Amino acid sequence: MRKTTKSENLQWWQLSLIGVGCIIGTGYFLGSSIAIQKADNAILIAYAIAGLGTWFVFQALAKLTAHHPVKGSFRTYAKHAFGDWAGFSNGWVYWSSEMLIMGSQLTALSIFAQYWFPNTPLWIFATIFAIAGLSIILMGVHKVEQLENVFGIMKVAAIAMFLIISIAVISGLINPLERATPSSSPLTDLFPQSGIGLWTALLYAFYAFGGIEIMGLMAEHLKNPKDAQKSGNIMLLVLTSLYLLSFYFVLKLTSSSAITPDESPFLTVLISYKLPVFVPHIFNSILIIAGFSTMVASLYAVTTMLLTLAEEGDAPKLFAQSEKEKVPLPAFILTCIVVAISIIIALLVPGKIFEYFTTAAGLMLLYNWMFILLSFRKLMDQSLKSTIGIWVAFTLIAFAITGTLFDKVSRPGFFVSIGFIVLIALATVIKLKRKH
Repeated sequence: MRKTTKSENLQWWQLSLIGVGCIIGTGYFLGSSIAIQKADNAILIAYAIAGLGTWFVFQALAKLTAHHPVKGSFRTYAKHAFGDWAGFSNGWVYWSSEMLIMGSQLTALSIFAQYWFPNTPLWIFATIFAIAGLSIILMGVHKVEQLENVFGIMKVAAIAMFLIISIAVISGLINPLERATPSSSPLTDLFPQSGIGLWTALLYAFYAFGGIEIMGLMAEHLKNPKDAQKSGNIMLLVLTSLYLLSFYFVLKLTSSSAITPDESPFLTVLISYKLPVFVPHIFNSILIIAGFSTMVASLYAVTTMLLTLAEEGDAPKLFAQSEKEKVPLPAFILTCIVVAISIIIALLVPGKIFEYFTTAAGLMLLYNWMFILLSFRKLMDQSLKSTIGIWVAFTLIAFAITGTLFDKVSRPGFFVSIGFIVLIALATVIKLKRKH
């Protein structure tokens, strides 16, 4: 919505920090509870695999950015590699995935708020958070950038707080309330349920890394686009290390049977120990701030993606932005309508709504990642190393997608994502027929 001036060009380390801020969100703070519930100790393997798969995808995106720094990133690369149909469908798949992610985040925020008000329905909190998020979007992109920088620091602070408290517990400085601390190491039994738990948890592990595509979109603002690869490498190394270390402590300090999708696993651990009464409340406040920031980022992403689609003729011109507009109003109104639909769904299906949204959103995101790999294979000269990396990533993503079919809660999300793909495919066919 705003052109970037030369003085605004990013250094590689700034993009790394932005990546950490964009990626850490409800997929990590709450979605991990579903993964732990399904995989138990194998959660450590799941997140290590997801980190590896994400690294291969980002390598492909970063190399494309270094050699072809263009506006639109992965969507433009798909268009160059396979034609207009790929650019059209990729744009709408991404828009749909971000809308589902936004619904997932709204639900997660409402679950966090229920920690204080357990008898209040989810849809009421979802409405409050949606109105607040949409109000920030109306203020313009500059306000979004300012808030994301502050919120990103708070997310890292929350993880640091949890790690420090965990070390204090293990050192004996803090004692449990009424039960013994589990003595077994999370590394002792890594394959419960003969590996099926690991398989079904993979999607949620990948979902926690969602956001690398935003780094691709922002890489055009790097002072040197070739630094995108270094920026992503460091970011993913830090992020994967934080994930694995924090989940190790979760499993070390509480039983996996105590983890539920209705509460952050980190909060479950904190309320089990003799901490000052305000600590869990402060942590829950940070969880809400972290989730709210990623929700605002998603609202911004869907609004701007619709604007880009309209500018390039892949959406009605009605949604394009005029020079006088601070925010593209028609695109904003459509975002409001879809947000309202998400709230209605939360009202009608309150039980497993977070799992349904998260599964469908994660799958749509992975479909985009697969296209990034295909675009890289088409546009770039292939070395043996690159070819192996592409097929390793493809295989890991395919495992994550098929794993949803083995779980009755994840399965509906799989069919929802397929429904979106079918609708987008039909729209693509109609567009191509009208063009010719």
